[in-house]
Amino acid sequence: MQVVHNLKSTQLFDFLLNIAPVCPVFIWGAPGIGKSSLVELFALEVGLDCVSLLGSQLAPEDIIGVPQIVGGKSRFCPPTLIARDEPFCLFLDELNACSQEVQKAFYSLINDQRIGEYELPKGSIVIGAGNRTEDSAIVKPLSSALVNRMIHVNLQVHYRSWLDWAIQHTLHPLVTDYIQIRPEHLFSKPPQYEQPFSTPRSWHMLSNCLKSYTEDDLNTEVVKQLASGLLTPAHARQFIGYYKHQHYGFSIDEIIYGQRSWPKKLEERDVLHFLVHSFRLYLIKSLNYSFQPSEQDNLVENAKKLIIQLAHISPETAQIIFTEPETHTYDDNNYDMYQLPAWFSIEVLRSLPNLRTV
Repeated sequence: MQVVHNLKSTQLFDFLLNIAPVCPVFIWGAPGIGKSSLVELFALEVGLDCVSLLGSQLAPEDIIGVPQIVGGKSRFCPPTLIARDEPFCLFLDELNACSQEVQKAFYSLINDQRIGEYELPKGSIVIGAGNRTEDSAIVKPLSSALVNRMIHVNLQVHYRSWLDWAIQHTLHPLVTDYIQIRPEHLFSKPPQYEQPFSTPRSWHMLSNCLKSYTEDDLNTEVVKQLASGLLTPAHARQFIGYYKHQHYGFSIDEIIYGQRSWPKKLEERDVLHFLVHSFRLYLIKSLNYSFQPSEQDNLVENAKKLIIQLAHISPETAQIIFTEPETHTYDDNNYDMYQLPAWFSIEVLRSLPNLRTV
């Protein structure tokens, strides 16, 4: 869907409260970002039962019903899921995954809240949702007649909103603490090939899996199995490094202030990778916002030495500090778009010959 306005979850919730009672809404968005959960929460908030129909599993007769002879005349009997006496919220999930024939069956239901002779109870609400073509999901083009029967919005992943929800629902602290540190890992675009990828849903699933283990039974190998099976591979490696960092007591503050060295063992490279990313974020925040000039000078000198030490261990890992981060659009505060100050990069490059002897 082209040129559709982006809304984060809190904005979309308010949008539904105002618009859904007067106009059918279609929610576009990537898999696993919470479209279904948001609609169910909306229905609960307005006091309506939520009836979900999965477009990819429907046939036309599931909507219009089957014919029955009544008084010598045929009439269609709508299914019991839809034919209700009290108003409800009808959620047409994966609407753009159903066939053209099923789409046609939805025309009058969406536009007039009617199926043949049956009308939805007054006060009922119809909401549709679906993935986008670029999400590598099973989607079919929506007919122009169906597109024109709804107002369209795009649900945007927003890590602050998700974190509020995750903390409220007591997700595993490893998950919530990690996303606070690496919010850009909450979501990644679906890959072209079959492999796990990170979404709010997969992080929720990871939390459930982690909670299924006692603290004594949870170990690096278990975390590796779980993260690798649910997250984008690069994110899984970082999460495993974070777990080791937490479990074995590595601290980026200790490294920055000279109380501890970078981990050098090959089996600690995932921890090293995580610590370097943390170091980069620390520098971005500190050099841009936090320190007084004298403190900043001390940090810069320490940072130079640490970068050289890191380059001796792994030049590729040291380059992470100066690498452009992945770009996303889900955070209106552009958290992951912050960059190291240009003057710092220049300062490091100028000092490299001198620092080699340190």
